[in-house]
Amino acid sequence: MCARYDNLIPREAYKALFRPERLPQSNFPPRYNIAPTDPIPIIRVDPRDGERELVMARWGLIPGWMKEKPKIPHINARAETVHKLPLFREAFARRRALIPATGFFEWQQRADGKQPYRFVRKDLEPFAFAGLWEFARLGGEDIVSAAIIVGEANPLVAPVHDRMPVMLMPDDYDRWLDAGEEVEALRGLLRPFDPSLMKAYEVNRIVNNVRNDVEACIEPRDDPPEPPQTRLDL
Repeated sequence: MCARYDNLIPREAYKALFRPERLPQSNFPPRYNIAPTDPIPIIRVDPRDGERELVMARWGLIPGWMKEKPKIPHINARAETVHKLPLFREAFARRRALIPATGFFEWQQRADGKQPYRFVRKDLEPFAFAGLWEFARLGGEDIVSAAIIVGEANPLVAPVHDRMPVMLMPDDYDRWLDAGEEVEALRGLLRPFDPSLMKAYEVNRIVNNVRNDVEACIEPRDDPPEPPQTRLDL
């Protein structure tokens, strides 16, 4: 699964990385500990005019037919079943998104508690998760929401967790957003990321608390921990 990740991408880098025609008026502050239901940037194709755009979405998919927000947010969709489960299949066929990130976290259970690991590209370049988006109107509120697709872990992640988010290769970004792409071809993109292009390291346990959204969350465990701080107002 993927329940926490980070996004340190500055505003000026989005256009070069993901080529959106439109960006919201946000400064995109660095996020070191993104948690479920947080607002996250996603890249999608606007169904009204076909333009690629970056929009903010709630992390936790809410299809338009839902009458209320689910008590447990649907933050992940399984790669093996995303094309056929009623909750995700229409979004998989019609409303796919790139979800930009710079790293993600998984936890290993140990005798002294859960130890977080951060997984990143070896070259430290940003990347994109394979994602879905939906639109719903609940209680007079218009909500754009998103989920990250997760699949089988690669050999780097597997010792820590048996699942990992689907990380797309940049050459596949256009195909993932292409409304004309066939479902079976898209399913072929939902494969474990090449472990030779990734690295992992233990991080400070400060990241275990979702209230902490500070740089210490991504620092190696050997570094002295900073005192807990509350997450930034967005």
